[in-house]
Amino acid sequence: MTVPIVLGLVIGALVGLLGGGGSILAVPALVYAAGQDLPQAVATSLLVVGTTALVALLPRLGKRQIAWRIALLFGAAGIATAFAGAAVNRLLPPEIVLGLFAALMIGAGVRMLSEKPTTGAACATDGGRVNWRRCLPRTLAGGLVVGFLTGLLGVGGGFLIIPVLVVVLGLSMEAAIGTSLLIVAVNSAAGFAAHAGDAPLDVPVTIAFTAAAVVTALAAGRLATRLDTARLRRWFAYLVFVVAAGILVQIGTALAVA
Repeated sequence: MTVPIVLGLVIGALVGLLGGGGSILAVPALVYAAGQDLPQAVATSLLVVGTTALVALLPRLGKRQIAWRIALLFGAAGIATAFAGAAVNRLLPPEIVLGLFAALMIGAGVRMLSEKPTTGAACATDGGRVNWRRCLPRTLAGGLVVGFLTGLLGVGGGFLIIPVLVVVLGLSMEAAIGTSLLIVAVNSAAGFAAHAGDAPLDVPVTIAFTAAAVVTALAAGRLATRLDTARLRRWFAYLVFVVAAGILVQIGTALAVA
């Protein structure tokens, strides 16, 4: 039971500090460290990360760091495609899914290392009002893509959502992190519903994982405003590269043995 608790502490800290990113490590950790098969790891990850995101959202509720309409539209767009992604997941061998996961991790890590990403303006406010003619189609498109990846790979999508919110839609980093947490919770709920019947959950592991993640997410969410988020994201990117390399080595070893 020690492994799920340690994993939960790490995942919760990442979600609370960065507005996402926990699920990109949760699936490979559950597969390779906790010994779960891929369908079980995907369902467990989505349940844990979704619950953790909701808890991490609490410290931000009174700070106007959530673009509610954008979050709900983005999340709602992803619900249908989450089920489509889950359907594709069932058709692919686990090695292919994990290979795609590793590729996505590398891409996300590269994006996180960008020091000064270009900021978009599709949803930038003008006198407190959003230009929905520009904002709506981009918000829905982003939601559809991230929702599909949520179902396909079992990720909440925070590591993809935040770049979309900042670079494409023009939200500030503070608003992007808070908005991402709400979207991750919605996406994770849809993804879990799509995967819930694929494999039974290991209840003790899931409870231990979730409890540890919730505790650290709540604490990290309160600390997030005092810490250098840019530095944290860089370290997280390096960790993502290490985990992606480990996944590729494991896949290569399995294929060589087969």
